[in-house]
Parts: sequence; structure tokens; C-alpha cells
Amino acid sequence: MAKEKPNMNTVFVGHVDAGKSTIVGQTMFQSGVVPEQEMKKLREEAEKHGKIGFEFAYIMDKIKEERERGVTIDLAYKKLMTPKRQITIIDAPGHRDFVKNMITGASQADAAFLVIAAPAGVQPQTTEHLWLLRTMGVKNLCIAVNKMDAVDYKEDKFNEVKKGVGELLTQVGINAEQTTFIACSGLKGDNIVEKSKNMDWYKGPTIFEQFDLFPSVELPTNLPMRMPVQDVYEITGIGTVPVGKIETGVMTLGQKVKVLPGRTGDGIDGEVKTIEMHHEQMQEAQAGDNVGINVRGVGKKDIARGDVICEAANPIPIVEEFIAQIAVINHQTVLAKGYTPVFHIHTAQVPCQFIELIEQIDPKTGEVIKENPDFLKNGDVAKVRVKPQGRLALETQKDNPYTSRFAVRDAGATVAAGMCIEITKKK
Repeated sequence: MAKEKPNMNTVFVGHVDAGKSTIVGQTMFQSGVVPEQEMKKLREEAEKHGKIGFEFAYIMDKIKEERERGVTIDLAYKKLMTPKRQITIIDAPGHRDFVKNMITGASQADAAFLVIAAPAGVQPQTTEHLWLLRTMGVKNLCIAVNKMDAVDYKEDKFNEVKKGVGELLTQVGINAEQTTFIACSGLKGDNIVEKSKNMDWYKGPTIFEQFDLFPSVELPTNLPMRMPVQDVYEITGIGTVPVGKIETGVMTLGQKVKVLPGRTGDGIDGEVKTIEMHHEQMQEAQAGDNVGINVRGVGKKDIARGDVICEAANPIPIVEEFIAQIAVINHQTVLAKGYTPVFHIHTAQVPCQFIELIEQIDPKTGEVIKENPDFLKNGDVAKVRVKPQGRLALETQKDNPYTSRFAVRDAGATVAAGMCIEITKKK
């Protein structure tokens, strides 16, 4: 069996009309993922709706609609093969969905394209997008200056946008000098896969080339082993099989593990008996692998979704309370002390109460603007103290970034996103 190319999760973020879906669709089409006859159908559909040029956006929308209907998507659609990598594209429709997807761990992005429309330039949400990418730990970023066709492919317009975005990058602590800016047009296909003939002045990579230029993803195999449980199955002849993605570390046969919090809250001890991946028995599995395992000493009643299987020698803490840095994204009114929404952390969902609003932080500089604010509103970034109303396994950003991020949800919406910076362990 040929070794699979390394996967890289890439997210496209940007203002509503910046043209993210068009760039993604065009990339899929030009690189041969979407066949010509499929494209023809989408083109006719776009014309019928009076939306000429929308056919590329329809490629991603088709996936979205299939997602909403819960149909399995033809995998080729989301996977893109480049010379060096297999790219999984996470299309972020609105930044709110994006945040939810980014934090729940299902789709931690390794790299991001921030799409800016050349005619519009920097938009109010641009700062927010950058701040969120930063909070979510996305290190590798490229700026796609799209719709160059709408500004007659002029270099000075590109430079003007580059300057504006560069200033914002500096504000959120990203080095603008080391960030790649691509001049492109998703609609016309300039610098998407092929080099554009319309911009001789542009010497940088195309979108397609950029996928392979992002630095390699370092798998966090050096951190302690953590496997949040997604589901638990009973399989005849094997027994109880927890399934999930190993977030960090390496799991080996015979390894001594602990399931936390587990049914009792004190954790349950066990030993890894079998590891299975893609229907093959493995000797070991590592960060990034999705596996099904059988643990000696752990039965169906002992383990559930939201538990974390970790190495016994270095277990994940169960917290009494914790301090987090959060960004408020979408709260109906204002967020005040005493508020108790549901925190989504790795695969767990636990109600937690905000017991103290410690300080409000300026998202642009990271400086404290206000001590003990009375409330927080959309767009605010703050340091808060939180008390779980149930058992919660959580680590700090410093100890393990992969098990420190969370989304705060209430009534079906993502209210805030954040990361844990300090914990008080349960006695």
C-alpha cells in the first residue's frame, strides 16, 4: 500500500462577499477534482438563477447542502491532491460556524487563507477574523487578495490592500513581512492554479502552489497521550470499543491508561489491548490518527463520549475551576457574572458558570482595558474565571493546546470561543 501523502487541514476565512467559495470551487475545478460535465451542470444552474459566475461557489455550497441533509459527501470533493500533500478544505461560511468548527476539534486548521476582496479592502470583520485565527492557534496564514479583475489587475490597488492588512496583522501579533499575499481572481481563474497572464508584476505563488509552501505540520507526538472519546461501541468477540481521534502523544499496545473523568469521576484504570485503524490491527497509533481501541478493565458502563483516555503516568486534570481567555462572538445581549452556558471542550459538553470577569483585553494590543468589567458584549475579549457544573477534563494552553480550547454554546449558537490558561485541580 502506498504511503498516503500527509494531510493538511486548510480553512478559507473572509468577509461574506470576499469570494471564498469561488476561489475554493475554482481550485477544485482547475486541479481536476470536479469534472467538466459536473461544472457544465453547475454553470447552467447558475445562469438559470441569473447568477453568472456563481458556478464555482456552488461546488462548496453543494457540499454544505449535502451536509445539512446529512448525506455522505463524495470524499473527492473535500480532498485536494497537491504534489506534496492531501489537502482537506474547511470552508467557513460565516465566521460563527467557523469558530464552532475550529474549536470542537473536528477540524483544527493547520493553515488558513484569509480572503480579502481587492475593491473592498479591509472590512470591520477582518480584525475579528485575524483575532480568532490567532486565538484558535492557527499559525500558518496566507492572504488572498481576490477580485483583482474588478480593479483592472492594478498593482497599486494590490499594494494598498497589502498595506492595510499588514497593519492589522502587526496589531494581532503576526509578522506581516513573513506573510504571503497572493493577487488573484477566483471568478476569472487568475493565479488560482495557473499563473495569470494579466499580472506580469506579480511574482509570488498561485493558491494551488501555496498549499505546498505552508510549513509542515508538526504532529504533537511529544505531548502526553490524549484520546477524547467520540463514541463507544459494543463489538461481538471484542467487547467495548471506544472510538476517537488521538489528539496528542502516542498510544501503544499494552500501555497503561486512565479513562477520565469516567463514570466515577476518579478515573478508571486500564490497559490498551487492541488498536484498530482502517480495519487493520496496529501496534501503535499517534496524534492525528482516528482509532477504535479495546481497553482491558474498561466496560460499556465505565466510559462515554466526552471522556478522555490518557496515559496513566500523566493523566489529564479534572478541574474544580479555571481561568480562560475568551472572545465573545454572538451573545443575544451581554455576558455577565453568573451566566451558565454549555462549554464544548474536545468531545465533552459540560455546563459551566462564569464566576468572575477578571479583565477586559484590547484584542488589537493584548493590553488590559478594564479590570472587573460588569459585562461583556460581542467583540469583547476578556480573561474570566469559570466553574464547571459537572466533571470536566481540561488542560492549559501552555501544557497542551489541543485540550485547552473550547466553544461556549447556548440555545444552538456559539456565544464565545476561548482557551484555558490556568486551572485549579479538583481535590
